[in-house]
Amino acid sequence: MKTTRYVEEQVLRKRPYIDRQWCADVIAPPLRREVQVDGRIRFWGRVGDPAGGEARILRVVTLDDGQTVHNAFFDRGFREIMP
Repeated sequence: MKTTRYVEEQVLRKRPYIDRQWCADVIAPPLRREVQVDGRIRFWGRVGDPAGGEARILRVVTLDDGQTVHNAFFDRGFREIMP
């Protein structure tokens, strides 16, 4: 998995509970995918709770290539869109 310097120096250091593999799992296949105005892409997916509880929603933001991870965090405000 490719990452930006920001992810390596800030995100993973401040959020050591986020597993790199979770980011890769969220990107393919995501629950939802949105392209931001700046071209970056947001992906949402379910991952196991690091505390052993219920699954949580992880938002992963990539550069416009859709592969290079730029940010990752648990998204408490995520709501699934019902068909």
